[in-house]
Amino acid sequence: MMELLYQIRQLLMVIIIAYYYTGFQMIRYASIKAIESGSRVDDQQWLTYWVLYSLITIFELSFAKLLEWFPIWSYAKLFFTCWLVLPQFNGATYVYRNFIRPFYMNPQLTTSTMWYIPKKNLFSKQDDILYAAEKYIEENGTEAFQRIIKKVPTT
Repeated sequence: MMELLYQIRQLLMVIIIAYYYTGFQMIRYASIKAIESGSRVDDQQWLTYWVLYSLITIFELSFAKLLEWFPIWSYAKLFFTCWLVLPQFNGATYVYRNFIRPFYMNPQLTTSTMWYIPKKNLFSKQDDILYAAEKYIEENGTEAFQRIIKKVPTT
């Protein structure tokens, strides 16, 4: 039983190595072909693929020590990458249409869930332009502030 598992593991490793050498050639060729074609659909597929693949690579490089503990990671990455690339699945287009596009097409969703926007009085000293203007008016008066505004050229 152990020998069978060992042989299966070696076969999968050969498939992974073959994929990395021949698969990237196919991906590069398809990407260049998409750039040269006039179709927007294939451009979207391959651009989305490269963005997702770069995110996977950044994740993999950032958590390399943690991923060493998961021997199935390389296989999961292989299957996910195949799903993204193969035209039978069009996984990159699916991810773009169902996750990326709705997220960026709704600005309220993007700012409320992705970015943390602090409240105005969160810090003891505010470093924004309104605070600087109010402080200047308190120190020099409104007339000095109006003179500065008149000096600034408008474009």
